[in-house]
Amino acid sequence: MSEDTRLPARLEIAALIRLAQTGGGFAAVLKSGEEQAGTILLVLTENGTNPRVYERMPQLDGSRTWHCSKKQDTENKDNISNYLSRRGSQDDDLWIIELDIANGERLIGLPPFAD
Repeated sequence: MSEDTRLPARLEIAALIRLAQTGGGFAAVLKSGEEQAGTILLVLTENGTNPRVYERMPQLDGSRTWHCSKKQDTENKDNISNYLSRRGSQDDDLWIIELDIANGERLIGLPPFAD
């Protein structure tokens, strides 16, 4: 899907929230961004634990694939919240969405997270 034909961010977010909720999980919008083309950061947790942050990264072929950009550091419990605060303050268009569901990676087409 080219940049011109990608889904508006608000529709993709609505779909991810619906998938999490119908799967018995919880979803929350932590920060609203630009409705059409805002970048999406996903915070995936399982029962409020083991947070991981995913975002799409551009590839050489023009595609954009999900990549784990941050995971919980057991020695620094604030590393994810600090990262989200920093990213949110740098990008007004950024969406931050939390999905609390077992194996949330499946919702974005990735294999289960392994420590």
